[in-house]
This record gives sequence, C-alpha cells and structure tokens, in this order.
Amino acid sequence: MYLGIDIGTSGVKAVLLNEAGAIVATAARELALSHPAPLWSEQDPDAWVDAAIGAVDDLASAHPRDVAQVRGIGLSGQMHGATLLGEDGRPLRPAILWNDGRSLAECETLEGRCPSLHTIAGNLAMPGFTAPKLLWVTRHEPEIFERVAKVLLPKAYVRYRLTGEMVEDMSDAAGTLWLDVGQRRWSALLLHATGLDLHHMPRLVEGSEISAVLAPEFSKRWGMAKDVVVAGGAGDCAASAIGLGAITPGDAFLSLGTSGVAFRVTDSFAPAPASALHAFCHALPGLWHQMGVMLAAAASLAWLSGVMATPAAALLAPLGETVRGPSPVKFLPYLDGERTPHNDAAASGAFVGLRGATGRDQIVQAVLEGVAFAARDNLAALGDASPAITEVDLVGGGSRSALWAQICADVLGISVHRVEEGEVGAALGAARLGRLAATGENPAQVCTRPRRLASFTPRASAEAAYDEAYHQWRKLYPALKESSL
Repeated sequence: MYLGIDIGTSGVKAVLLNEAGAIVATAARELALSHPAPLWSEQDPDAWVDAAIGAVDDLASAHPRDVAQVRGIGLSGQMHGATLLGEDGRPLRPAILWNDGRSLAECETLEGRCPSLHTIAGNLAMPGFTAPKLLWVTRHEPEIFERVAKVLLPKAYVRYRLTGEMVEDMSDAAGTLWLDVGQRRWSALLLHATGLDLHHMPRLVEGSEISAVLAPEFSKRWGMAKDVVVAGGAGDCAASAIGLGAITPGDAFLSLGTSGVAFRVTDSFAPAPASALHAFCHALPGLWHQMGVMLAAAASLAWLSGVMATPAAALLAPLGETVRGPSPVKFLPYLDGERTPHNDAAASGAFVGLRGATGRDQIVQAVLEGVAFAARDNLAALGDASPAITEVDLVGGGSRSALWAQICADVLGISVHRVEEGEVGAALGAARLGRLAATGENPAQVCTRPRRLASFTPRASAEAAYDEAYHQWRKLYPALKESSL
C-alpha cells in the first residue's frame, strides 16, 4: 500500500493506493483562506498539518489493515507559499500563498537586481512566486525577516512536521525563483538577491527519491511499520502529471482546479518568459515542463456560488450538458489577478454585456466560458513555445462537469477527455511517487495513464461562434486596463 497526501488551497486530500495501482480509499479535510488586506492571501501552516494528520486519521480509522501495510508516502502541495520558520522550527507568521498579489513592486526590484533571473530561473518575477514575497517581508516586516532561519513551501512544512526533516523536491523548488532550474540546484546568486543564503533553504531531492522516514509517533499512531519512507513528492501540477501518466515529452493536460493550468512535459529546460509561461522541473529526473497558469479557474465558479448563495451544482443543473452557443455576457476570470499571458497581479474580474433581461443562467454560462477563454490563452502561449497541442486530458474539480468539458472543447477547438480519478490527480501522483521511492521501480511501469471516461470534441455548430466570442473577449482586458483607475 502507498499513501498520497495533497496539500491544496481549499483542502487536503489523502488517497490510499494498492499494489495494483488502484485507489482503495480517499479522505479529505477542508482548509480556510485569509484575506486580511486587498491582494493578500494567507493560511496558517499548522492548519495544513492538522488537516493532513486528520485525513490520514480518517483513513486509518476506516481502513486500519490497509493503512498498516503502507510502505511509502508521497506529498504534493500548492506551490510558491512562503512559510517562514524561526530557529525553533515554528512559523513566524501566516504563510503567504501562491495567489497573493502584494509583491508587485518587489518583482520589479528583483528583476532589476538580477538581470540573469530569466536565464537561471526560467521565469518572470511574478507576485505569486516565493522570492518576491521575501523581499516584501524584508521591506514591510523587517523584524520578521531578521528571525527567518528557513523558508519552506507548504508541503515541505508538512513533511517537516511528519518526519523532522526539511527537504524539498525539484518541481516545487522551481517555483520559488531561487532554483537554477536547468541545473536542478539552488542558485546562490538568486538567493543573495533576496537577502538569503543556501542555509535558509531545505535539502533538495528528486520527487521519486526518498526524502525522509515517517516519524515514530505517526507510524505508531497509524499502525504502520517503523521504516515507512516519504518521497520527495511534487508541486501540485507536477504531481497531477504523475497521476495522469504525463511523463513523456509532449504529454499535456488542462487542470480546472482552484487555479487553472495548461501543462506540457518537455525533455529539456525550455524557458519562455516572453509568453509569461512557467518552465519548471518535473517530478522525475531528467524531465521538465512548461506551464501556463490562470489564477481563478474553478475558483471563479466557487466565487459565483458564494455570491449567489447557491451550490455550484445547483447553478450548473439548469444548463444541462450542452449549450447552443456562447452567452451574450462575457466574464473575465481575473479575480486574483492573472499570470499567463498578462502577468498582471492588479487585473480584476468583470462581467460585460449585462442587460435588464440577463438571467442567472447566462451569467453562470459566462463564468464557464470566461475560464475556457483564459485556458485558450494559456494553450496559445504554449503553442508559441513548442508544437501545437492537439488534445488534453481534463482534471481538477471542474472536470466533474460535462458541460464545462464540452465548452472547453468548443472554445479550444481540440478534443478534451475526462479521466478516471481526475479530481484526485495530485494526491494519486503523490502516492505513485511514494511507491517509486519505496520500490525503485521503473516510472513507466507505475505512472500509467488513467482510463478515459468521456471524450468531448468541438461541435461544428458552435465552434465558429465560440471562435468569434473568444476574439471579442480578448479585447476586454486591454480595454478595461486602459480605463481602470
């Protein structure tokens, strides 16, 4: 048996995987977000730990014999979150998360201090990344910065609490702007640009390598053996790729989680900062990936659900599984700013085209379409950097909706496939990495592709209308940015 734990933004998921590679059981615990000021997004690091322990407690209670057989554990997690620890190993402040936009000025400072940033890190300086967050802390909370002994990412903090070891994997480390992504090692130059040194960083391992051994208190708590290994694991997107079997150059998928991701595997470090793409290490040695990111994918639907005080499923139900064509309303899903292709933390969401006769269904449809249009922006950016993507697997919470999948196919003009276990892809990938660390097997034998549940192809009756709607939608961001105060 193998255990995967995914430290997400809205919750923690745990999956139990058997020797045949099938999911035996899952458990989840919710997490709360804090927005103490405009553009801020924070979480209590100990909440991640409590949720992770609670999720495994639930599995151990419901499946004690299976949990007792666990040989390897893998971790995946939300990327970029700055978890600042003092000498005592305790957090000095709430973690600053991936969707926090406060450090725009610090991004400009970092780019100025380190002209070789793009060459080494392979990415533009964006507020979501970890390094600019530390510059913000230096300027606005100097008393905190002076006490920083270690900077960990979310899953690395959970690992530390479960094992006592401070370790990070290559894929997650690549999202800090402190990693030499091509060489897969910390960059002393980039660290120095933010007032840090190598001793502030955790040890690095590959995602499929052993990073630590589960602490005795937890192996005893869950009835496991004393030598259960914990893999390096992966950032959530790379872990999802492992869960999807995306380990061959050219493999691609689209994630509609809290954020949205267009992901492609590459066999070399292939930065494309001009397109606001990310170029990161993959979770397996010798592989990298390119990634376009939108900050509010399923989060846009969740936001609308909250505003309308109506569950998302109830909002979607009246629309059925297909719509005839685009909504007359347009939606920009920039609720937390945007990365690809705009790199604009100050971008904001908007509805355009509202009239007195506009109904709820048209607004809901506009949100689904706005996210799909943003996904098309992301795929276009990937297409500029490498050959065109002709089909994608769809994962994340948004993959539950057949309607959304069909809209994506119509908007993107390519086939979209819903896959088995698409909602737990990151946790599944983490469990697979836990297995690789425990057994040393060939990744190709473990990281197989999931069964496709349904395929959606562009409809000739709607594709032309969506193509026109997309081009009209693309005019909105520059127009609204120009007119914003």
